Amino acid sequence: MAATSEREMKIVGILGGVASGKSLVAEELRKLGARVLDADQVGHQVLLEPEVIQAARDRWGDAVITEAGQINRSEVAKIVFAQTPDGPKELSFLEQLTHPRIGMRLRQEFEAIRAGGSTKVVILDAPVMLKAGWDKYCDYILFIDVPRDMRLQRARVRGWTDRDFEARESSQESLETKRAAANHVIDNSGSIESTRQQIERFWGSLD
Repeated sequence: MAATSEREMKIVGILGGVASGKSLVAEELRKLGARVLDADQVGHQVLLEPEVIQAARDRWGDAVITEAGQINRSEVAKIVFAQTPDGPKELSFLEQLTHPRIGMRLRQEFEAIRAGGSTKVVILDAPVMLKAGWDKYCDYILFIDVPRDMRLQRARVRGWTDRDFEARESSQESLETKRAAANHVIDNSGSIESTRQQIERFWGSLD
C-alpha cells in the first residue's frame, strides 16, 4: 500500500450495544487492511500502571489486588457494575481514573501509526467511546445494529447472566445516542456473509 499523508489516514470508530459483534466487524476490517486499536486492551495496560493500582487499592482495599500486586479486573467489575446505589458512583471513579490515561495512549498510538505513513484506515473499537470523548478522534463512526433479544442470547452464550448484560448495557450511552452519532450502520443480525458484504461496501466507500 502506498504511503498515506496525515489527511488521508482515516480513523473509524465502532459503536454498538453489548454483544452486537463489534469485535467481529473490527476483525473483518483488519482483514481488509485496517489497523485495529482495542480500547479495552489499552485499558488493561492502564490498569498495570503503579499509580492506578495504588488508587484502586486506596479506594477498594486489598480485595481487588492479586497476590502478584496487580488489579483483579473481575473483582473490580463486581464493584463498578453492581446493581446497587453505589455501583454508578464507583464506575464513575474508575472512569475518571482510567479514561484520561487510555485517551493519552490512544492519541500516542494514532500519532505513531500516522507517522509510519503506510496505514490507510485505523479502527477504534471502544464501547465507551462517546462517554470518554474519544469519538473526537474519528473521521467516521460505524454503528453495529442487532436487536436486543439477539444480543442478549449471544451474551448468554458467552456465559453472561441477564443481570450482567443489563449492568454492562446501562453503564454505556444509550443505543439511540450511539446510532445518532454514527455516519454508517452495519446490520449484524443476519448471516456472517451478509455482514461481510456490508463491511466491504463501507470499506470501498473510504477510497
